[in-house]
Amino acid sequence: MEALLKEAFFQALKATDPYRLTLKALPRERPHLILAVGKGAAPMLKAALERYGEVPYHLTLPLGQDPMGLKARFAPHPLPDERSLRAAEEALALVKELPPKAHLLALLSGGGSALWCAPLGVSLEEKRALTEALLKSGASIGEVNAVRKHLSRLKGGRLLLATRARVTALLLSDVPGDDPSVIASGPFSPDPTTYAEALAVLDRYGLDFPGARRVLEEGLTGGLPETLKPEDPALKRLRLRIVGKNLDLLKAAQAFLRGEGHRAAILSDRFGGEARALARFHAELVESVRAHGVPFRKPLFLLSGGEAQVRVQGGGKGGRNLEFLLALYAHLNAPLYALAADSDGLDGTGGAAGALLTPGVWALGLDPRLYLEANDSLGFFARTGTLLQTGPTGTNLNDFRLLFVD
Repeated sequence: MEALLKEAFFQALKATDPYRLTLKALPRERPHLILAVGKGAAPMLKAALERYGEVPYHLTLPLGQDPMGLKARFAPHPLPDERSLRAAEEALALVKELPPKAHLLALLSGGGSALWCAPLGVSLEEKRALTEALLKSGASIGEVNAVRKHLSRLKGGRLLLATRARVTALLLSDVPGDDPSVIASGPFSPDPTTYAEALAVLDRYGLDFPGARRVLEEGLTGGLPETLKPEDPALKRLRLRIVGKNLDLLKAAQAFLRGEGHRAAILSDRFGGEARALARFHAELVESVRAHGVPFRKPLFLLSGGEAQVRVQGGGKGGRNLEFLLALYAHLNAPLYALAADSDGLDGTGGAAGALLTPGVWALGLDPRLYLEANDSLGFFARTGTLLQTGPTGTNLNDFRLLFVD
């Protein structure tokens, strides 16, 4: 069963390879410049160059990722540094040089928010510290990006405003609901959030950061222009398409499992909220299926996606998928097989893609409470020996959860 869980995950990744998804969606018109950023940017760019031949390009990837033979800038993720600033400044300079009749192709995938960082009104150090605090607060990715967009010269559609060129943007979605304004913080997309909403996020999670607040308050009173809004005429120059999303990943796994003769149901592609609460929901659903055959009869596989959050209060290591599995183990009354992983191959701070639960984990008799208190889900699964190690996968279609209920 462990092998089947892993194979379902790997087959889903293969079916949603960014190279194939991008190749099918490329426009006929040859671009004058290609900008590519994010965890799936290298295979996306590879597809474009195969279609168009030699085209000037700028590629930004996370540190340690395979550039597939392409010239690339590398920057850290999830927290920016000087390399992120340099990559963003280069992208801004390139788009500003394009004439009105030029065609810009933008290939965007998750991770772009950290890889391109051009702070507005705050230092890089404060932007980095604020980003870290937001990621540890339990804020949703939409809330995190509402703040980042309003402290950026590039995000929130400001990269579109910086150029006179026509833009085609192809996106791989790593956010629940597939909102283009949230993917990589929407450098070319209209932004429905406001300075007031960004300030509300800081208030909601008790984050001080006086420098950031000063900039957001200046924007709120009209001292700074807002991000790109849906009524802006600049949008007439934009064609945008999402070429891959979390639901594609889940459907690919479902098709594989059905092809192997198993029943498989997709619960949702947009589960959010705290990872422990999401684990409790899944545990209660499993117990209902086992006890009553409601809402599904067993045996079957349950698939779900989206992106949970973790409120980090301890000093351990892990990620939202590892935390989900640890909490699932804590809530369940009886063992089961399950896999949870980030499709990009790196879940949180531990270097693993995710992990597996198996009856063998229960046989070890480990107490999950101390690990949960310390936010040390990585330590727990290192003890069980069921970490899933893939390395960077070259894509990013959000989280993948697979449970077998028997």
